[in-house]
Amino acid sequence: MEYEKIIRKNPLSMPAPVGNYTHITKIPRNAELYVTSGQVGVDRNGQFPQNMNEQVSNTFTNIKTVMESEELSADNIIKVNIWATEKIDWEFFDSEWEQLFGNDYPAMTIGYIAELGLPEIKIEIEIWAAKV
Repeated sequence: MEYEKIIRKNPLSMPAPVGNYTHITKIPRNAELYVTSGQVGVDRNGQFPQNMNEQVSNTFTNIKTVMESEELSADNIIKVNIWATEKIDWEFFDSEWEQLFGNDYPAMTIGYIAELGLPEIKIEIEIWAAKV
């Protein structure tokens, strides 16, 4: 029996993605859905670095940790929502992103906003995942 899997694709009838994401992610029927709270750049000691790139790095560490707690991997991630309060260093961000995803990107939304839940938070990333 062949099991269904999560499928990511970019329709040829529309412009290519302008970043490292996929236009459509199809989740098979009966998949388990997981939604994380926004993961932030706090370290293991509960501290927020002042530097944006350090917060980005911590955020990706926290994403990996929360995913592993449910035996999920990047292959299970179907949607990512990113909010930032200051300009993202895309070269650094993309290096962290590609360490997590390789070249198989989920759907993604990015927004710059005035502030997040605490004044020291510079970036917050919410993950949607599915397990088939």
